[in-house]
Amino acid sequence: MEINIGIKLILSRFCIVIALAIVCTAQTQYACDAKDPTVQAYAFCNMALPIRDRVEDLLARLTLQEKINQLVNGAANISRLGIPAYQWWQEALHGVAVSPGVNFGGLVPGATSFPLPLLTAASFNATLFYKIGQVVSTEGRAMHNIGRSGLTFWSPNVNIFRDPRWGRGQETPGEDPYLSSTFATFYVRGLQEVDALLISTNDSTSLGPSRLKVSSCCKHMTAYDVDNWNGIDRYHFDAQVTAQDLADTFNPPFQSCVEDGHVSSVMCSYNRVNGVPTCADYNLLTNTVRNSWSLNGYIVSDCDAVRVLFDDTNYAATAEDAVADVLRAGMDLNCGSFLAEHGLSAVTKGKITEADVNTALSNLLTVQMRLGLFDGDPTRQPYGELGPKDVCTNEHQQLALEAAQQGIVLLKNDANILPLSSSKFRTLAVIGPNANVTNTMIGNYAGIPCKYITPLAGLQSYATTLYAQGCANVACKDGSLINAATNVASEADATILIIGLDQSQEAETLDRTSLLLPGQQQQLIYNVLNATTNPVVIVIMAAGPIDVSFAKTDPRVSGILWVGYPGQAGGAAIAQVIFGDYNPGGRLPVTWYPQSFTQISMVDMHMRPNEVTGYPGRTYRFYTGPTVYHFGEGLSYTNYSYGFSSAPAQISVSKASTQPCSALQIAGLTQAEEEASCFHIIASDASCSSLKFQVGIKVSNTGSMDGSHAVLLFAVPPAGAPSDSPKKQLIGFRSVHVKTGTERKVSFNIRPCKDLSTAREDGERVLLGGTHTLSVGDAQFRLPVLSSLER
Repeated sequence: MEINIGIKLILSRFCIVIALAIVCTAQTQYACDAKDPTVQAYAFCNMALPIRDRVEDLLARLTLQEKINQLVNGAANISRLGIPAYQWWQEALHGVAVSPGVNFGGLVPGATSFPLPLLTAASFNATLFYKIGQVVSTEGRAMHNIGRSGLTFWSPNVNIFRDPRWGRGQETPGEDPYLSSTFATFYVRGLQEVDALLISTNDSTSLGPSRLKVSSCCKHMTAYDVDNWNGIDRYHFDAQVTAQDLADTFNPPFQSCVEDGHVSSVMCSYNRVNGVPTCADYNLLTNTVRNSWSLNGYIVSDCDAVRVLFDDTNYAATAEDAVADVLRAGMDLNCGSFLAEHGLSAVTKGKITEADVNTALSNLLTVQMRLGLFDGDPTRQPYGELGPKDVCTNEHQQLALEAAQQGIVLLKNDANILPLSSSKFRTLAVIGPNANVTNTMIGNYAGIPCKYITPLAGLQSYATTLYAQGCANVACKDGSLINAATNVASEADATILIIGLDQSQEAETLDRTSLLLPGQQQQLIYNVLNATTNPVVIVIMAAGPIDVSFAKTDPRVSGILWVGYPGQAGGAAIAQVIFGDYNPGGRLPVTWYPQSFTQISMVDMHMRPNEVTGYPGRTYRFYTGPTVYHFGEGLSYTNYSYGFSSAPAQISVSKASTQPCSALQIAGLTQAEEEASCFHIIASDASCSSLKFQVGIKVSNTGSMDGSHAVLLFAVPPAGAPSDSPKKQLIGFRSVHVKTGTERKVSFNIRPCKDLSTAREDGERVLLGGTHTLSVGDAQFRLPVLSSLER
């Protein structure tokens, strides 16, 4: 997300620089100041009135130009009504972040920095997602109360991490739509902490207003996962996406964000989808997001996406046409200044009407009033007690450590060399370009952390360390430091190699072209392996998958850990896992592909394989090619076994609602087979959507160490399912702590017409008849779906 194409993210990254103080000035004023006697006459300041009435009163008092000036992220002040300027743009991807509306300093020099979402998602712990959201919103509200932040945070990013080369995959919960949907729901709920939703008696079709702690925004809708690859950039990219892939891969996280998370904002993306810019797509923004999913909030453009329509892609013939395209599509707020520059002209030339402006502004004002921005002094409102004392608390920093611990994934542990014993391995060689880093650990869209614990510092608390960088940086173009690294490796009882990527390799506007370690990092590893016969453990600090097949198969590599970008406490978490004070239980949220995958065009958006062309498909649900590591893979220092303790014997659906398999065009079935048992039912059918059941799983810890463990429940479609069905799909997960020698029971609530269904070519989801297979680890359960007359 950018202010404009030329400036890119420079402003958001460095808004504390004095030269930009005008943009980043702390917001110390507030509307409806009770000390101002004139506000008593303003109905929009009367908190006893319904928000709808307050919004209508304020709209009636504004001039057209004043209204238009509110439709951009840097909304202008309206001094005659005592309304200060408002900066809509705050970021909170994994903590309150440097952004135009956030001003660190003074009593709040920093905020808690959690791991990047990809690592947090690897915990497969919805409770953790929620708790992190709560902490971030507490710190955001606290900063707002002293004038150092707004309350509209444009997070989370719930795009699907479709291609391993995408530079922004680190911001997402991974490749799976169910995991991403769950992350979206719980992180948003934690951020917003919405009061109980009220249903208006006057309009039963809409959700009434409810108080927001902060406003969250799910971005970037939709099919946005190309930034800059082989000369194709996100501004000009036209994603050709099938209705099927939109329905079962790209859109579900946004739908869950709106319907289950009750998010108060959605951001449309830069790219086009099937020829239409998402910010100008009426079917997407109005028909789908607002009408079908019932968004109770506003829709914002990615930064300068409206300007792109006219200045960069010539999609709109004139600037006024661009304004009309987005407002009539359903967009309400322009991140950028384009609407303020051309909005009045668009009305004058008849491209839009004042009613169009009113519709957009009404959505914006409603969210502001739900936040209390027109309720006077913020310290006298709900959450008004929050302040500097509530930022970077010990509890918040402890949660940052726990989040990093829970996400770390153990990928290799030959001969159970890990965890290391501090009594046996007294001297460690700590080597690698990411061994003593700070900023690398917090990735992008970051704030100023409360403090840093580097990997080197974390390991120094367990053993005597011999440190050598090995490479000057992750690009590792110069091998002059490798010899010093091999020397310290030869002197130590064990070696920890901390390698990987950083924002110079994967970032917004920067997609990778290779899945290999950059530069001479692999040579560094080989030289270290040749220099010692003692254990060598590789720690991969990176988001995007890396082809480390050489290390996976080399017996001299004792262990491999993936630690993502682990946040401010990353170094402590890494050391605690390596020395066994924490038993790793994370699972990979993405498939790790071999380097050969880069032969596939990154802009081919098809999820499903094509046997004719040899295209292998994408993500674990459809991919047919070789992998380095699988989605969901992750080891532990103990052993677990599974069993199904309860599940229904069968699921029955109404015969009257079913359709024959011929409607799905499944090849190889006789007419008798179709008529006897092969059928499907539309998932949205009332008789289907009301179905639900519970599955019970027994998890036993049969090893020698207590541990927290992510239990993943998958579903496999029936034999004879259409060839475009997923091979399997995640339908539930739960993180549980199991003591050694004990058993825990976990249950999953399953809605078969949502969780077991798949999308057909037209995008309609259907539940297939036949025997579905549920699986957890090696345990399987066969679940027939029958029509009611076949029982």
